[in-house]
Amino acid sequence: MSSTATELAPQWSTDKYSFKRALRPFSLVVALISCGLGLLLGWAFHPEPFWPALVAMMASLLLQAGVNLINDYGDREQLDSRFPQVTHDEKTRLAQTIQYNYYIGLVCIVVGALLGIGLVMVSGPWLVWIGLCGVLGALGYAQDPLDLKGRGLGLVAVFWLTGILMVEGAYYVMAGHLSLHVLWLSLPISCLMSLLLLSNELRDSEYDAIEGQKTLTVRIGRPRAITLYKALSLLPFVIMLLLWALGEAPYGWLTCLALFLIPNLWGYLTLPAGQRQGLPPRTGRLMASFGLLQMGSVVLSTWTI
Repeated sequence: MSSTATELAPQWSTDKYSFKRALRPFSLVVALISCGLGLLLGWAFHPEPFWPALVAMMASLLLQAGVNLINDYGDREQLDSRFPQVTHDEKTRLAQTIQYNYYIGLVCIVVGALLGIGLVMVSGPWLVWIGLCGVLGALGYAQDPLDLKGRGLGLVAVFWLTGILMVEGAYYVMAGHLSLHVLWLSLPISCLMSLLLLSNELRDSEYDAIEGQKTLTVRIGRPRAITLYKALSLLPFVIMLLLWALGEAPYGWLTCLALFLIPNLWGYLTLPAGQRQGLPPRTGRLMASFGLLQMGSVVLSTWTI
Protein backbone atom coordinates (compact mmCIF):
# COMPACT_ATOMS: atom_id res chain seq x y z
CA MET A 1 0.00 0.00 0.00
CA SER A 2 1.36 3.45 -0.93
CA SER A 3 2.06 6.13 1.69
CA THR A 4 -1.01 8.04 0.53
CA ALA A 5 -3.10 4.93 0.83
CA THR A 6 -1.69 4.27 4.28
CA GLU A 7 -2.60 7.79 5.42
CA LEU A 8 -6.14 7.48 4.11
CA ALA A 9 -6.70 3.84 5.00
CA PRO A 10 -9.71 3.47 7.28
CA GLN A 11 -9.27 1.88 10.66
CA TRP A 12 -10.41 -1.52 9.51
CA SER A 13 -11.24 -3.79 12.42
CA THR A 14 -10.72 -7.55 12.22
CA ASP A 15 -14.34 -8.02 13.30
CA LYS A 16 -15.56 -6.14 10.22
CA TYR A 17 -16.58 -9.44 8.65
CA SER A 18 -18.18 -11.00 11.71
CA PHE A 19 -21.65 -12.30 11.00
CA LYS A 20 -23.37 -9.55 12.99
CA ARG A 21 -21.53 -6.72 11.25
CA ALA A 22 -21.83 -8.33 7.81
CA LEU A 23 -25.58 -8.70 8.35
CA ARG A 24 -25.82 -4.90 8.84
CA PRO A 25 -28.98 -5.09 11.01
CA PHE A 26 -29.56 -1.33 10.78
CA SER A 27 -30.04 -1.62 7.00
CA LEU A 28 -32.91 -4.08 7.40
CA VAL A 29 -35.12 -1.03 7.97
CA VAL A 30 -34.96 -0.69 4.16
CA ALA A 31 -37.07 -3.83 3.74
CA LEU A 32 -39.34 -2.90 6.65
CA ILE A 33 -40.15 0.51 5.17
CA SER A 34 -40.50 -0.45 1.49
CA CYS A 35 -42.39 -3.68 2.06
CA GLY A 36 -44.46 -2.14 4.86
CA LEU A 37 -45.55 0.73 2.62
CA GLY A 38 -46.68 -1.65 -0.12
CA LEU A 39 -48.51 -3.88 2.35
CA LEU A 40 -50.38 -0.95 3.85
CA LEU A 41 -51.38 0.36 0.43
CA GLY A 42 -52.86 -3.03 -0.47
CA TRP A 43 -54.16 -4.07 2.95
CA ALA A 44 -57.83 -3.32 2.27
CA PHE A 45 -57.85 -5.47 -0.88
CA HIS A 46 -57.11 -8.78 0.87
CA PRO A 47 -59.82 -10.65 2.79
CA GLU A 48 -57.29 -12.14 5.25
CA PRO A 49 -54.33 -9.74 5.09
CA PHE A 50 -52.30 -10.77 8.16
CA TRP A 51 -50.66 -13.99 6.95
CA PRO A 52 -49.69 -12.93 3.42
CA ALA A 53 -48.36 -9.67 4.88
CA LEU A 54 -46.26 -11.59 7.43
CA VAL A 55 -44.85 -13.96 4.79
CA ALA A 56 -44.11 -11.07 2.40
CA MET A 57 -42.28 -9.18 5.14
CA MET A 58 -40.23 -12.27 6.04
CA ALA A 59 -39.30 -12.80 2.38
CA SER A 60 -38.24 -9.16 2.01
CA LEU A 61 -36.12 -9.26 5.17
CA LEU A 62 -34.44 -12.48 4.07
CA LEU A 63 -33.60 -11.06 0.65
CA GLN A 64 -32.21 -7.88 2.21
CA ALA A 65 -30.16 -9.91 4.70
CA GLY A 66 -28.90 -12.12 1.88
CA VAL A 67 -27.72 -9.14 -0.16
CA ASN A 68 -25.92 -7.73 2.89
CA LEU A 69 -24.15 -11.01 3.65
CA ILE A 70 -22.90 -11.68 0.12
CA ASN A 71 -21.91 -8.05 -0.44
CA ASP A 72 -18.46 -8.53 1.13
CA TYR A 73 -17.48 -11.54 -0.97
CA GLY A 74 -15.21 -9.51 -3.23
CA ASP A 75 -13.28 -8.18 -0.23
CA ARG A 76 -11.30 -11.41 -0.06
CA GLU A 77 -8.92 -9.81 -2.57
CA GLN A 78 -8.44 -6.73 -0.34
CA LEU A 79 -7.33 -8.45 2.88
CA ASP A 80 -3.60 -7.83 2.36
CA SER A 81 -4.05 -4.09 1.88
CA ARG A 82 -6.73 -3.67 4.54
CA PHE A 83 -5.03 -5.73 7.25
CA PRO A 84 -1.25 -5.49 6.70
CA GLN A 85 -0.70 -5.82 10.45
CA VAL A 86 -2.28 -9.26 10.93
CA THR A 87 -0.74 -12.66 10.38
CA HIS A 88 -1.31 -14.94 7.41
CA ASP A 89 -3.35 -17.31 9.59
CA GLU A 90 -5.59 -14.45 10.68
CA LYS A 91 -6.15 -13.40 7.06
CA THR A 92 -7.05 -16.99 6.24
CA ARG A 93 -9.60 -16.92 9.05
CA LEU A 94 -11.06 -13.66 7.75
CA ALA A 95 -11.36 -15.14 4.25
CA GLN A 96 -13.16 -18.17 5.69
CA THR A 97 -15.54 -15.90 7.61
CA ILE A 98 -16.37 -13.99 4.42
CA GLN A 99 -16.99 -17.32 2.66
CA TYR A 100 -19.24 -18.48 5.51
CA ASN A 101 -21.27 -15.26 5.39
CA TYR A 102 -21.57 -15.64 1.62
CA TYR A 103 -23.07 -19.12 1.94
CA ILE A 104 -25.50 -18.02 4.65
CA GLY A 105 -26.49 -15.09 2.45
CA LEU A 106 -27.24 -17.44 -0.44
CA VAL A 107 -29.40 -19.55 1.88
CA CYS A 108 -31.33 -16.41 2.94
CA ILE A 109 -31.92 -15.50 -0.70
CA VAL A 110 -33.09 -19.03 -1.58
CA VAL A 111 -35.47 -19.20 1.41
CA GLY A 112 -36.80 -15.75 0.60
CA ALA A 113 -37.38 -16.85 -2.99
CA LEU A 114 -39.21 -19.98 -1.80
CA LEU A 115 -41.49 -17.87 0.39
CA GLY A 116 -42.14 -15.71 -2.66
CA ILE A 117 -43.13 -18.78 -4.66
CA GLY A 118 -45.62 -19.66 -1.93
CA LEU A 119 -47.11 -16.15 -2.16
CA VAL A 120 -47.71 -16.65 -5.88
CA MET A 121 -50.45 -19.11 -4.91
CA VAL A 122 -52.40 -16.39 -3.08
CA SER A 123 -51.67 -13.40 -5.31
CA GLY A 124 -51.00 -14.07 -8.99
CA PRO A 125 -48.47 -14.88 -11.71
CA TRP A 126 -46.99 -11.38 -11.93
CA LEU A 127 -45.31 -12.04 -8.60
CA VAL A 128 -43.10 -14.62 -10.33
CA TRP A 129 -41.55 -11.94 -12.53
CA ILE A 130 -41.31 -9.44 -9.68
CA GLY A 131 -39.59 -12.04 -7.51
CA LEU A 132 -37.27 -13.14 -10.32
CA CYS A 133 -36.13 -9.56 -10.88
CA GLY A 134 -35.55 -9.20 -7.15
CA VAL A 135 -33.47 -12.38 -6.84
CA LEU A 136 -31.39 -11.61 -9.93
CA GLY A 137 -30.81 -8.09 -8.67
CA ALA A 138 -29.78 -9.39 -5.25
CA LEU A 139 -27.28 -11.83 -6.76
CA GLY A 140 -25.94 -9.36 -9.33
CA TYR A 141 -25.74 -6.25 -7.15
CA ALA A 142 -22.12 -6.73 -6.12
CA GLN A 143 -21.21 -10.04 -7.80
CA ASP A 144 -19.84 -10.85 -11.24
CA PRO A 145 -20.81 -10.90 -14.03
CA LEU A 146 -23.29 -8.07 -13.42
CA ASP A 147 -21.61 -6.30 -10.46
CA LEU A 148 -24.00 -3.36 -10.73
CA LYS A 149 -22.34 -1.55 -7.83
CA GLY A 150 -18.90 -1.86 -9.42
CA ARG A 151 -20.25 -0.48 -12.69
CA GLY A 152 -21.49 2.66 -10.99
CA LEU A 153 -25.12 1.51 -11.20
CA GLY A 154 -25.66 0.87 -7.51
CA LEU A 155 -27.97 3.85 -7.02
CA VAL A 156 -30.11 2.82 -9.99
CA ALA A 157 -30.23 -0.77 -8.72
CA VAL A 158 -31.41 0.06 -5.22
CA PHE A 159 -33.88 2.66 -6.56
CA TRP A 160 -35.50 -0.12 -8.56
CA LEU A 161 -34.96 -3.19 -6.36
CA THR A 162 -35.48 -1.93 -2.80
CA GLY A 163 -37.78 0.91 -3.82
CA ILE A 164 -40.24 0.54 -6.68
CA LEU A 165 -40.05 -3.25 -7.04
CA MET A 166 -40.40 -4.00 -3.33
CA VAL A 167 -43.27 -1.56 -2.76
CA GLU A 168 -45.16 -2.67 -5.88
CA GLY A 169 -44.45 -6.34 -5.13
CA ALA A 170 -45.77 -6.09 -1.57
CA TYR A 171 -48.85 -4.28 -2.84
CA TYR A 172 -49.41 -7.00 -5.45
CA VAL A 173 -49.31 -9.69 -2.75
CA MET A 174 -52.22 -7.99 -1.00
CA ALA A 175 -54.23 -6.64 -3.93
CA GLY A 176 -53.56 -9.18 -6.69
CA HIS A 177 -52.91 -6.47 -9.26
CA LEU A 178 -50.34 -3.79 -10.07
CA SER A 179 -51.10 -0.10 -9.67
CA LEU A 180 -49.83 3.07 -11.31
CA HIS A 181 -50.97 4.97 -8.20
CA VAL A 182 -48.68 2.79 -6.05
CA LEU A 183 -45.83 3.36 -8.51
CA TRP A 184 -46.07 7.13 -7.98
CA LEU A 185 -46.22 6.69 -4.21
CA SER A 186 -43.10 4.49 -4.28
CA LEU A 187 -40.94 7.14 -5.96
CA PRO A 188 -40.10 9.24 -2.85
CA ILE A 189 -38.94 6.30 -0.75
CA SER A 190 -37.06 4.90 -3.77
CA CYS A 191 -35.06 8.14 -3.95
CA LEU A 192 -34.19 7.77 -0.28
CA MET A 193 -33.00 4.20 -0.82
CA SER A 194 -30.55 5.54 -3.41
CA LEU A 195 -29.59 8.33 -1.03
CA LEU A 196 -28.69 5.78 1.65
CA LEU A 197 -26.31 4.00 -0.71
CA LEU A 198 -24.85 7.32 -1.86
CA SER A 199 -24.12 8.21 1.76
CA ASN A 200 -22.00 5.05 2.04
CA GLU A 201 -20.15 5.92 -1.16
CA LEU A 202 -19.46 9.47 0.03
CA ARG A 203 -18.20 8.21 3.38
CA ASP A 204 -15.73 5.82 1.73
CA SER A 205 -14.97 7.64 -1.55
CA GLU A 206 -11.23 8.13 -0.92
CA TYR A 207 -10.78 4.53 0.19
CA ASP A 208 -12.81 3.17 -2.72
CA ALA A 209 -10.67 5.15 -5.17
CA ILE A 210 -7.47 3.75 -3.62
CA GLU A 211 -8.78 0.19 -3.85
CA GLY A 212 -9.93 0.64 -7.44
CA GLN A 213 -13.65 0.35 -6.72
CA LYS A 214 -15.58 2.14 -9.46
CA THR A 215 -18.61 3.34 -7.52
CA LEU A 216 -20.65 6.21 -8.94
CA THR A 217 -19.02 8.65 -6.51
CA VAL A 218 -15.54 7.61 -7.65
CA ARG A 219 -16.58 7.88 -11.29
CA ILE A 220 -18.16 11.36 -11.13
CA GLY A 221 -16.04 12.81 -8.31
CA ARG A 222 -16.98 13.98 -4.81
CA PRO A 223 -18.21 17.50 -5.75
CA ARG A 224 -20.79 16.16 -8.20
CA ALA A 225 -21.72 13.34 -5.84
CA ILE A 226 -22.35 15.88 -3.05
CA THR A 227 -24.60 17.89 -5.39
CA LEU A 228 -26.46 14.68 -6.25
CA TYR A 229 -26.81 13.86 -2.55
CA LYS A 230 -28.38 17.25 -1.81
CA ALA A 231 -30.77 16.89 -4.75
CA LEU A 232 -31.80 13.36 -3.76
CA SER A 233 -32.38 14.42 -0.14
CA LEU A 234 -34.87 17.11 -1.23
CA LEU A 235 -36.52 15.36 -4.17
CA PRO A 236 -38.69 12.98 -2.07
CA PHE A 237 -40.34 15.94 -0.36
CA VAL A 238 -40.94 17.68 -3.69
CA ILE A 239 -42.51 14.54 -5.16
CA MET A 240 -44.70 13.93 -2.11
CA LEU A 241 -45.96 17.52 -2.05
CA LEU A 242 -46.75 17.27 -5.74
CA LEU A 243 -48.67 14.02 -5.16
CA TRP A 244 -50.51 15.70 -2.28
CA ALA A 245 -51.43 18.68 -4.50
CA LEU A 246 -52.71 16.27 -7.17
CA GLY A 247 -54.84 14.38 -4.64
CA GLU A 248 -52.78 11.18 -4.91
CA ALA A 249 -51.57 11.38 -1.29
CA PRO A 250 -54.18 13.15 0.89
CA TYR A 251 -51.93 13.36 3.95
CA GLY A 252 -48.62 13.39 2.08
CA TRP A 253 -47.69 16.76 3.58
CA LEU A 254 -46.95 14.92 6.84
CA THR A 255 -43.64 13.73 5.39
CA CYS A 256 -42.37 17.32 5.51
CA LEU A 257 -41.94 16.85 9.26
CA ALA A 258 -38.73 14.98 8.41
CA LEU A 259 -37.21 18.04 6.68
CA PHE A 260 -35.56 19.19 9.91
CA LEU A 261 -33.11 16.27 9.64
CA ILE A 262 -31.54 17.51 6.39
CA PRO A 263 -29.35 20.43 7.60
CA ASN A 264 -27.48 18.10 9.95
CA LEU A 265 -26.91 15.64 7.09
CA TRP A 266 -25.45 18.25 4.76
CA GLY A 267 -22.96 19.23 7.45
CA TYR A 268 -21.26 15.82 7.13
CA LEU A 269 -20.66 16.16 3.39
CA THR A 270 -17.68 18.50 3.66
CA LEU A 271 -15.91 16.76 6.55
CA PRO A 272 -12.51 15.19 5.80
CA ALA A 273 -12.03 11.46 5.26
CA GLY A 274 -12.41 9.45 8.44
CA GLN A 275 -14.85 11.93 10.00
CA ARG A 276 -17.91 11.08 7.90
CA GLN A 277 -18.86 7.86 9.70
CA GLY A 278 -22.09 9.43 10.92
CA LEU A 279 -23.42 10.16 7.43
CA PRO A 280 -24.93 6.71 6.59
CA PRO A 281 -26.74 6.15 9.93
CA ARG A 282 -28.16 9.66 9.88
CA THR A 283 -29.22 9.22 6.27
CA GLY A 284 -30.90 6.00 7.36
CA ARG A 285 -32.68 7.98 10.06
CA LEU A 286 -34.02 10.38 7.42
CA MET A 287 -35.18 7.47 5.27
CA ALA A 288 -36.87 5.73 8.22
CA SER A 289 -38.53 8.94 9.46
CA PHE A 290 -39.84 9.82 6.01
CA GLY A 291 -41.01 6.25 5.43
CA LEU A 292 -42.86 6.01 8.74
CA LEU A 293 -44.52 9.37 8.12
CA GLN A 294 -45.58 8.24 4.65
CA MET A 295 -46.96 5.00 6.07
CA GLY A 296 -48.82 7.04 8.67
CA SER A 297 -50.31 9.19 5.93
CA VAL A 298 -51.55 6.02 4.19
CA VAL A 299 -53.21 4.82 7.40
CA LEU A 300 -54.89 8.22 7.91
CA SER A 301 -56.10 8.22 4.30
CA THR A 302 -57.64 4.76 4.82
CA TRP A 303 -59.38 5.76 8.04
CA THR A 304 -60.89 8.93 6.61
CA ILE A 305 -62.27 7.37 3.41
